[in-house]
Amino acid sequence: MVRTVLALQGELVRGALAHYLRTEAGIDVVGETDTPDGFWAAVRAERPDVAVLDVRILPTDELCRLTPDLASLRDDGARLLMLVEPRRAARLSPLIAEHGRHVGLLGRDVAPGRIADGVRDLAAGEVVLDPDLVVAALDGHDNPLTPREREVLDIVAEGHPVREIARKLALSAGTVRNHLSRIMAKTGARTRLDAVRIARESGWI
Repeated sequence: MVRTVLALQGELVRGALAHYLRTEAGIDVVGETDTPDGFWAAVRAERPDVAVLDVRILPTDELCRLTPDLASLRDDGARLLMLVEPRRAARLSPLIAEHGRHVGLLGRDVAPGRIADGVRDLAAGEVVLDPDLVVAALDGHDNPLTPREREVLDIVAEGHPVREIARKLALSAGTVRNHLSRIMAKTGARTRLDAVRIARESGWI
């Protein structure tokens, strides 16, 4: 049996997927969560073969720091199947490159059967990559925004003011304003929300 942990937003969606996977041959769902702390706690407690992670539950800056944590999971024999939107695929490409068959990537809107196949394939050491996300990741290499600028813009998109952005990223308000100025220049936007729109339409965040 492939011991599996699910980390997805939305109790209804997560519960439905858990129920579906439990009906699939060879898969046992041993944990469910919808928070970052819950994800790491479930992985450490249950030691699953595969963890299915909707990357929306992790802050952007934590995603960028995921490599060391994945190394420890890999050493334990665990594999990670990430469900992601195309616009965020580019920033995950370094994780795929470094961890190879220990990390899989599927779109968030794939059918439950595709996730079940992904869980089994990943556990068997096979490559699990959505071709559309691979294309999005390659296209994202032309992104003019730095990782920190993308982090700032992601938080701007949530409607937070400068001081809250600074608090979340452990930066000074002045540093955040400098990042925003560079973002506005690179996107050619007149407002912060316009910068978010342009960056999203361009696949930069």
